[in-house]
Amino acid sequence: MTGDDGTGVSASADASVRPAADGRSAPERVVRGKTAPETGAAPPGAAPSAAMPPDTVPSGAMPSGAMPPDTVPSGAMPSGAMPSGAVLLDAVPSRVMPPDAVVSASTAARIAASVPEATRRAYAGDWNRFTAWCGRSGRTALPATAETLAEYVSVLADEGKAPATITRAIAGIRTAHRVSGLTPPDTTAARAVRRAYRGERAAAGLPNQRQAAALAVAHLRRIAAALDTGAPADLRDRLAVVLGWAMMARRSELAGLDLADVTEVEQGLVVTVRRSKTDQAATGRQVAVPYGSDPLTCPVRTLRAWRELLAAHGAVTGPLLRRVDRHGAVAGVPGATPSGRGPADGRLTGYAIGRILVRAAHRAGLAVDGLSAHSLRAGGATGAYTAGADLVSIGRHGGWRDGSAELLKYIRDVDRWKHNPMHGSGL
Repeated sequence: MTGDDGTGVSASADASVRPAADGRSAPERVVRGKTAPETGAAPPGAAPSAAMPPDTVPSGAMPSGAMPPDTVPSGAMPSGAMPSGAVLLDAVPSRVMPPDAVVSASTAARIAASVPEATRRAYAGDWNRFTAWCGRSGRTALPATAETLAEYVSVLADEGKAPATITRAIAGIRTAHRVSGLTPPDTTAARAVRRAYRGERAAAGLPNQRQAAALAVAHLRRIAAALDTGAPADLRDRLAVVLGWAMMARRSELAGLDLADVTEVEQGLVVTVRRSKTDQAATGRQVAVPYGSDPLTCPVRTLRAWRELLAAHGAVTGPLLRRVDRHGAVAGVPGATPSGRGPADGRLTGYAIGRILVRAAHRAGLAVDGLSAHSLRAGGATGAYTAGADLVSIGRHGGWRDGSAELLKYIRDVDRWKHNPMHGSGL
């Protein structure tokens, strides 16, 4: 059975907020943190619904296509002006917004699109979990008190959440208050709880920061060999793994590539990354990818084979990496009707890239602990540094900011052996 990610395995639904069948994402209509229950009056001190109140959604927390409620007040726009996919909620008929306080549908859509989809999904999920907990605990989510925030952080700690997850949850809750015109709760107590929790994890021998395992070049070769079957899905998977490693690409960058973004030149490939995590202005960058010494791990030869397969099906434009069902049907090509769900053009998600790598590693007989799509990025950087490349060229190739602490984390693992101060000490 093919899932949404097109990898041939059913994938779970994403964490984005989904409207109900009647177009509403919550059983209450909300304006600036004031609720008007649809049926009956809410008890004093009752928390908002578990779904994210539409007028309190942090700017980075909305599902893709949702209307930024703080920029287009509920009821202030004619229904025909709503952006496609927006959640339309009736406003409490108590005020009429002046024209100067309203933006057009196209402006609202662009504001929503300015925030990475992954960030919107993460913040939406964090907010929903917080409001659901408030509802169960009899606490108020908006505005939340410092005590409520601290108690919620303690609950997340009891559940064993990673410190980074707790940090993001705090940020999302504060953002929800800011865009609602409310003062965010003080975080002093919440940060103290988080600090104590980090100490507890350290004492128990648990890592406070998870880091993807870097995929070594030897393992890359084993994976490429396991995928050398001639099947369309395996050819696509080999391209995803090899090109991602050679580009040191983020999974979103890899999934976002179109056929037109990859140009073959005499020296190899020039890949245009139009937008990335550290390039929200969409300035773009070009990554030069040379030929590989092994045909199976050569990005140029693998890309050429994949292009030929797509062209044979009449596909010369559109996404580079796309869904392939278990029968070998490729999505987004003329006349194709592959099984499974997903965009009509067949584009893979970033989540699918990680599933592809883990599944391929299994087939190659490799351990998959700590393996994720980020392992391609970490592996490419580590392999380049081990081979003698300097930090500046590695950082710019992979789209890290100069002096990036994240890049240095990978390099330290190599440096502690490559440049160990005990070498030559006479031991």
